[in-house]
Amino acid sequence: MNALAVDGLTKAYPSFTLDHVSFTLGRGRIMGLIGKNGAGKSTTIKSILHLATPDSGRVEVLGMDIAAQEAACKQAMGVVLGGAGFYQRKKLSAITAVTSRFYRNWDRAAYEQYLREFGLDPGKQIQALSTGMQVKYQIALALSHRAELLILDEPTSGLDPVSRDELLELFRALVSGGERSILFSTHITSDLDRCADDITYLKDGRILASGEKGAFLDAFQHLRADAGPGPLSLEEIMVRTERRCFHV
Repeated sequence: MNALAVDGLTKAYPSFTLDHVSFTLGRGRIMGLIGKNGAGKSTTIKSILHLATPDSGRVEVLGMDIAAQEAACKQAMGVVLGGAGFYQRKKLSAITAVTSRFYRNWDRAAYEQYLREFGLDPGKQIQALSTGMQVKYQIALALSHRAELLILDEPTSGLDPVSRDELLELFRALVSGGERSILFSTHITSDLDRCADDITYLKDGRILASGEKGAFLDAFQHLRADAGPGPLSLEEIMVRTERRCFHV
């Protein structure tokens, strides 16, 4: 059973259409969702989460149809959205007290363990946390209700290199047991070079390519005809693809 299966996801806006997007994410794996700004990454994530209602298509989370079993699906999901808003003057303890009420599997002991592991003080206000620590707090909330699928939208954006490195190590640790999976949307492709198992590339609202990272990279190496020695990185592939309007 896949952690996530997206089949024919379509969502039309006046100036943009997410067009029959399909991909699968296996258990215990990290998938990087890439594409330039405006390619449809956030629309895909919002449609998966039903924050935007798709016009057509099907999304399954751990074998459950989210359209029919949305509440059960969201109990099994943890979501970290870039720039997610909290009341800046609220203490972590107050935010957690409200959040925990929504999850039947809330695990107080696990939550306190993640606070210790991440160096988070529940007595601090959100405004006292760095951007990296705010992301770690969101992850602590996501993991404390035993989420098996984590959906992360630009979680490392704006972080310093040390904080980014710490988070990437955390992501690899989270999936190492084979039970959790991560869909990781980002424009910082170097992060995916280090942590992703699979890559899905969105271009102009459509899937350009999707697959295991090694096979994905190999499929684009013919673009390096005028490059220097060594294989093309994800960043180089994206730059060359967007400039040439290349299609697989």
